[in-house]
Amino acid sequence: MSGEFDLVVAGSGLAGLSAALTGARLGLRTLILTGDVLGGQLLSINQIDGYPGFPDSVAGYDLCPMTQEQAVAAGAEIASTTLDGLAAQDGGWRLAIGEGEVMARGLVVATGAALRILGVPGEERLRGKGVSHCASCDAPLLRGKAVVVIGGGDSACQEALTLAESAATVTILHRGSALTAQAAYRDRVLQQPNIIVRFHHVAEEILGDSGVAGVRIHDTASGQRTEIAAAGIFAYIGLDPATAFLGGAVTLAKDGRIPTDAALRTALTGVAAAGAARAGFAGRAAAAAGEGATAAIAIANYLRHDRWRD
Repeated sequence: MSGEFDLVVAGSGLAGLSAALTGARLGLRTLILTGDVLGGQLLSINQIDGYPGFPDSVAGYDLCPMTQEQAVAAGAEIASTTLDGLAAQDGGWRLAIGEGEVMARGLVVATGAALRILGVPGEERLRGKGVSHCASCDAPLLRGKAVVVIGGGDSACQEALTLAESAATVTILHRGSALTAQAAYRDRVLQQPNIIVRFHHVAEEILGDSGVAGVRIHDTASGQRTEIAAAGIFAYIGLDPATAFLGGAVTLAKDGRIPTDAALRTALTGVAAAGAARAGFAGRAAAAAGEGATAAIAIANYLRHDRWRD
């Protein structure tokens, strides 16, 4: 693929789609680089609460395609490839994408983040055989069975609640002394009769031959090690930002995310960042959409006034 665009958006999550929608509506020739899968992390979320306009929640696999349709209707183009590298050229950016290149006057990096792996024995071997990251996908297959969710934040609690609708029991393993999820999720988890929360527990090994049979756990408070039976393991222990492709083009924060100013402009002229790839991201769907729009507006203002910093 080749061509010249006013705005290229790298990333197909809610931040990227919102940036593309906003850029296209502002009259910019806009290209979205979606990678292999449209929708980012939200695609596997069964219920997003607190998103404006959806008082009864909305599924991520519905919200992201709706936003994509809006962006395309506004004039954005789509390429199912990734941003592999960038280099400054002629006052813009030459972007390496898949087997080709495109030129961009402005770029929004909204490449998101990937779920962090546990890094324990059995995890990789049993991936897709009971080790999963999508409760809404696999809950029907685990009806009446015991499952384990690892983590204590929003994603862990949301997925535990989804699994609890089908599974006989859901055990949450959390290394801390209290769940860190927002109160709405935390309270529902603690009130759910078939969800058991084990604080100060970590997973040390996932057990099973052809499929998950259980998990070896460590009580960090007592030092005791035990095994519990489970047919499915779902880990939500954090996210690692997808920023390696920048290759040192910009200095990253300690957590690997991209620093920006309040207008979401990076240190690179004509490059903004939004969503989970950005340092300081609030971790909410509504925040992702807002950041995408803000980043696209920053690019539009730059192209209009030829001034990156105020």
